[in-house]
Amino acid sequence: MIGTRLKKVADYVKGTTLADIGSDHAYLPIYLMQQHQIEQAVAGEIVEGPFQAAVRNVRSEGLSHKIQVRMGSGLEVIENGEVDCITICGMGGPLISDILLAGRSKLESKPRLILQSNIHSEAVRHALQSLGYQIVAEEIIKEKKHIYEIIVAEEGVMALTEAEMKFGPLLLREQSETFNEKWQKDYQHLTAILETIKDKPLQQEKKEEIERQLKLYREAIHFAD
Repeated sequence: MIGTRLKKVADYVKGTTLADIGSDHAYLPIYLMQQHQIEQAVAGEIVEGPFQAAVRNVRSEGLSHKIQVRMGSGLEVIENGEVDCITICGMGGPLISDILLAGRSKLESKPRLILQSNIHSEAVRHALQSLGYQIVAEEIIKEKKHIYEIIVAEEGVMALTEAEMKFGPLLLREQSETFNEKWQKDYQHLTAILETIKDKPLQQEKKEEIERQLKLYREAIHFAD
């Protein structure tokens, strides 16, 4: 029912109660319940189609008494202190960041957060730092040609550098093959953009920003030959 990406997310789930925000078809909470990793779950979904699909899936698995499917935006589907762990998966980093910041009142009990962003994970790290969270685990995985980052955070204080914000403090330390592949491709993309605008006076500000970013890449990452 679930692929490599969500199984990796599931590995980081702790506690007995979970909220899966943007749960889509409720595959993750169903899987976790079947693995006896959790005892109760809330599957939150804002879109009518996936919400109805989640309701049907939970019912067909005989888990309606264990998994509550709730319709609503972001963290508004839960109360502060209701869950031990929150998962938000399959979205862009800026959207995950917006969900966390808009729902900060629901995070006062500091549940564990497991956040899987498809792009721009830097925004997630900025939100976590401002919300009094620290990153305790990070993973970068490839599934069907797509590269995903998983960020796990718990209550704590952190002060990330610019490079750590962008690349991930733990991922940067490890610099795996998948990490290298992702950022080398990004570096080449930025280099190509720079080549097209370098002689255009009106693009001077953008040119300087790209040059600054490329310098950050070169200083932080040990690119493979």
